[in-house]
Amino acid sequence: MTRLLLAAILLVSSLQAQAQSDSKIQESLRIAPGDLLHIIVLREPDLERRVRVCDSGEISLPLIGAIEVRGLNVPEAAAEISRRYLDGQFLRHPDVSVSLEEFTTQQVSVLGQVVKPGTFSIPAPRSLIDMLAMAGGFTDIADRHLTIERADRSQAAEVFVSNRADDALEANVLIYPGDKILVPKAGIVYVLGDVGRPGGYVMQNESRMTVLQAIAMATGTNRTASESHVRLLRNKDGEIEEQQIPLKEIERGAVPDPLLEANDVLYVPFNFGKHIVMGSGSIMASASSALIYAGH
Repeated sequence: MTRLLLAAILLVSSLQAQAQSDSKIQESLRIAPGDLLHIIVLREPDLERRVRVCDSGEISLPLIGAIEVRGLNVPEAAAEISRRYLDGQFLRHPDVSVSLEEFTTQQVSVLGQVVKPGTFSIPAPRSLIDMLAMAGGFTDIADRHLTIERADRSQAAEVFVSNRADDALEANVLIYPGDKILVPKAGIVYVLGDVGRPGGYVMQNESRMTVLQAIAMATGTNRTASESHVRLLRNKDGEIEEQQIPLKEIERGAVPDPLLEANDVLYVPFNFGKHIVMGSGSIMASASSALIYAGH
């Protein structure tokens, strides 16, 4: 029961944070001809209207007539409408809210590792998942940690798009006209030496891969492999770090299966002395010309 209550609290908090973020984004948008506005006057339901901005940049409302809203943001438009109701002595304490429901500036860019990168027209805000679907979804080599650049350049959000339904809420952010979605290329782990299919393997499992997963993707070690001399090479700020990997102990579950990082190189030597002493420089050079496999 306690866990359910905690989950509910976290869900409400996430939704509130999302609503606050969406409100800030709307405040940054400027109203243009063709936009559809939803106008609510608190305690005055008869004054609620959905109105489209005409070519002159004006809207027409009950009692107060035409109002110039072109170039205003949502709070500024609400303030101007309130002022007109107050100055005309139609309302004593007008409380007006304005929201943008459709936009004329309708282009959203989805770039990088999607099937159909390009620009897409949207008449109203769409979810990130919807926009990715419009772009044909991820390619086989896409990283699921993507970036959203907002139209006003005031903020950039990094979002992780998971395959798991439980994590879908994080990716359910709204995309607005003028936004740009950038999907980077996933990291690659190289498995070289005496394995069934040496090469580079895309980190597709939500950008995570362990030693055993990498070996499995390379179809395992060969019978002639020296499993007691497996090495992990990692480039850290231009310096090659090297460590022994106790593959047999990992396979038995005696030690944890370590996580790999992008551009790591696992080298499984042949069971011959000259290969066991192969230098790290030569191994890294081999990785640069390795075939890349995107399939599982």
